[in-house]
Amino acid sequence: MVCEIRELLWHKICFCFRRIKYYNAMKTKTFLLLLVLLPVAMIFTSCEKDRYVSPLYNGLVTIRYTESEVLYFQLDDVRTLYPVNMNTGKFWNEGQRALVNFYVVDEDDKGFTDAVYVNWIKPVLTKMTVESKGVENDVVYGKDPVEIVRDWVTVVEDGYLTLRFRTYWSGGVTHTVNLLTGVNPNNPYEVEFRHNDYGDYNYYVGDGLVSFDLSKLPDTEGKTVKLILKWISFSGPKSVVFDYCTSKASGGRLSVEDLRIVDELVE
Repeated sequence: MVCEIRELLWHKICFCFRRIKYYNAMKTKTFLLLLVLLPVAMIFTSCEKDRYVSPLYNGLVTIRYTESEVLYFQLDDVRTLYPVNMNTGKFWNEGQRALVNFYVVDEDDKGFTDAVYVNWIKPVLTKMTVESKGVENDVVYGKDPVEIVRDWVTVVEDGYLTLRFRTYWSGGVTHTVNLLTGVNPNNPYEVEFRHNDYGDYNYYVGDGLVSFDLSKLPDTEGKTVKLILKWISFSGPKSVVFDYCTSKASGGRLSVEDLRIVDELVE
């Protein structure tokens, strides 16, 4: 069924191209129709016997192991998940962040918050913070613009700052991103996101996802502080504030009182 629908859509697209070629008067209308059909066609990307289902992730987790090397997921600052279909070996690095699609099952949770069945898991780029090098930051870490996207995965939790960012890509150059600490001698909780595109061409807009381990920041000793994130956007310098606590269970999602600066983030 999926293949039949995709084939039908493909014929529609080809038909549109023929109309563009031979009927200049209809060029604008045909192009608009093509824009409608292309995203739909991209949904049906597999003709294999197994039904293709797009992986919609419902969890951002940290991969952890017990002292006896039992794998579990830290979902947030308080909730832990035991993956009943994944405990077959130590294939993941401790502290690796990942996107998962899971559902809770009625099985032995081994003392964790929930037992879950994992449908998909995708590792997220996970990095340590780096120390600011002052006037050398532009050369060492780059100064190419990005936008920070307001999204459920743009969050501070479980000792990590995870950011969904948006910029231009060509697909042929590897970009690097870093989170700098020590940028403000008077405030250790002020950090700076740096992006280096190494002169990449601006062919298309795309998003990236990265998690930064915040363990190098001073312990807040149970207090909630303001974690200030700064970066260079396409419209100039921007900043946003997260609630951050080294060990507090509430996590660090953007709070209501921070809505005055959430406009710095793009949708």
